[in-house]
Amino acid sequence: MDALTLLLTRQSAHTLQAPGPDAAQLDVILRAALRVPDFQNLKPFEFLVAEGEGRERLGALMQQAAVASNRPEENIARAPKMPLRAPLVIVVVARARESKVAPLFDQQLAAGCAVMAMQMAAFAQGFAGVWRSGWPMHDENLSRLLGLGKLDRIVGFLYLGSATKPYPPLPTPDPAAFTRHL
Repeated sequence: MDALTLLLTRQSAHTLQAPGPDAAQLDVILRAALRVPDFQNLKPFEFLVAEGEGRERLGALMQQAAVASNRPEENIARAPKMPLRAPLVIVVVARARESKVAPLFDQQLAAGCAVMAMQMAAFAQGFAGVWRSGWPMHDENLSRLLGLGKLDRIVGFLYLGSATKPYPPLPTPDPAAFTRHL
């Protein structure tokens, strides 16, 4: 798949199944993340990979966080099942690096770019995925349970696997609707 086709056809898939990326394919996905724009080359990110039983461990941590954060009962009940919706889940963390030049926000943007690069690399290898957020991304208790520092931030959960159904037709928004020329 050429680069422009990839950029213009990528879609998210919300229902995923096995197979997911194998070790070699995951390596390519992670290498793509390490190529994102990164002011000062700080590599201000960390990738927490959950596959197999790791997804259950992640779900248990999500449930612990939901309880500790007094989330609604439906969140508590649903939390352990959330990572089981895909064969592979990558928690992408913006890991704050000390810098006199690169602000924290720039570092968080680099981590966000890493999520997109990983999703693109997975799509280019024939996999489907979705970048999820939701309450766990913003939950301080989950961050603590994952061993994150006070300035670290989860920027997304990348769910990867194989699509369970064909992609719907792509919408074709007009770029002019989102563009102003100065």
